Amino acid sequence: MADRSGKRAVSGAGGLLQELPTDRLLEEAQNLITAAGERALTGVAGKIGDATERLTDYANNGGTGLTALLTGGRSLTEGKSMVTSLLNAGMTQVKEKVKDVVGGHDGGGDKGKKIKVTNIVESIDVGVPVSLAYNQWTQFEDFPTFMKKVESVKQQSETELDWKAQVFFSHRKWKARVIEQVPDERIIWESEAEKGHVDGAVTFHELTPDLTKIVMVLQYHPQGFFERTGNIWRAQGRRARLELKHFQRHVMTEAILNPDDIHGWRGEVLDGEVVRSDEEVREEEEGREERGTSAGEEEEGRPEAEEGQEDEEDRDDEEGDEEEAEGEEGPEDDSEAEDNSESEDERARRPQRRSAERAR
Repeated sequence: MADRSGKRAVSGAGGLLQELPTDRLLEEAQNLITAAGERALTGVAGKIGDATERLTDYANNGGTGLTALLTGGRSLTEGKSMVTSLLNAGMTQVKEKVKDVVGGHDGGGDKGKKIKVTNIVESIDVGVPVSLAYNQWTQFEDFPTFMKKVESVKQQSETELDWKAQVFFSHRKWKARVIEQVPDERIIWESEAEKGHVDGAVTFHELTPDLTKIVMVLQYHPQGFFERTGNIWRAQGRRARLELKHFQRHVMTEAILNPDDIHGWRGEVLDGEVVRSDEEVREEEEGREERGTSAGEEEEGRPEAEEGQEDEEDRDDEEGDEEEAEGEEGPEDDSEAEDNSESEDERARRPQRRSAERAR
C-alpha cells in the first residue's frame, strides 16, 4: 500500500512539473545572470578607470601616497624588515605633504609657483627718550650681546651690514642695505641672501619725553626646507617678537643706566645714499639746543629786567614827587625863616628897652 501511494505521489509531481513552463523560467534566469554579470563588469571597469587616472595623476604630479608606497616597496625588496619599510614610507609621505604645504617641491612639479611672503608686525613701548632708543637701535653690532638668535652683525659701511642668525634649525647669512634713515624717526632696509631674506622698517614715536613706542614691520621671504617648514606655524613671527622684547629688556636695564655710553649713528640716508653725516646732524642738533637754551634764558631774564625797570621808574616818580613837594613848601619855609629872624631881633632889643625904661 505504501509503495503504491509513493509511486502515485511521484507520478503526480512529475506530471505537475511537466505542466509548468520550465523553459521560460530557465530563459529568464539566464537573462538575470547575464545582466548581473554585465553590471559587475561595468562597475569593475569604472573602478579600474578611476585607479588608472589616479595613478597617472600621481605619476605626473608626484603624489605623496604613491611615492611613499614605492619607497616602502623598495625597502622591502632590499631585504629590510616590515617595520623599517613602513617607517620609511611614513616619513616620505610626511615630507611630501610638508612640501605641498610650504610651496611646492624642490625638484620638478610646479616651478612657477610663487613663494608666499610672511608679514610680521610687532610693537613695544620703552620707558626712555626717543633719542636714546634710536641710538641704541643703530648700534647694530651690539645686537648679538642681548638678542638670543642673532649670532653676529658686521657693519661694512654706513648703509651696508652683514648678518648671521639662526632661523629655525638652520643658520643663515644675509646682507642688508639701509635705503632710508631719519634720526629719531625711522629706518628702512632691504636684504638679499641665498636662502631666505628679510625686508622691513622700524619707526620710533615719542609718546612722552620719557616714553617711546617702537613699531617693527618685517617681510620674510622663506627659502629652503627648514625655513618653509618653520613658516607653517609662524616661527619667524614669534622669534621677532621675542627679540624685540630682548631689546626692550636691554634698554630698560642697561642703556637707561648709562645713557652717555650710547652714541649710535645719527646720519641721514635717502634712496640708499648718505645725505647728511653723523657729525653734521649732531652739530645741527647742538646748535638747536644752544639756541633753545639762550632763548629760554632770555625769556627768564625778561621778567627781571622789567621788574628792575619798573623799580627805577617808581624811584624816579617818588623823587619827582618829593621835589614837587619841596617846591611847594619853599615859600612857607622862607616866611618861617623871616619870622624867626624877627623874633631874634626883638630878643636883642629887649635888654636895650629895659635899660631905657630904668633910666627914666
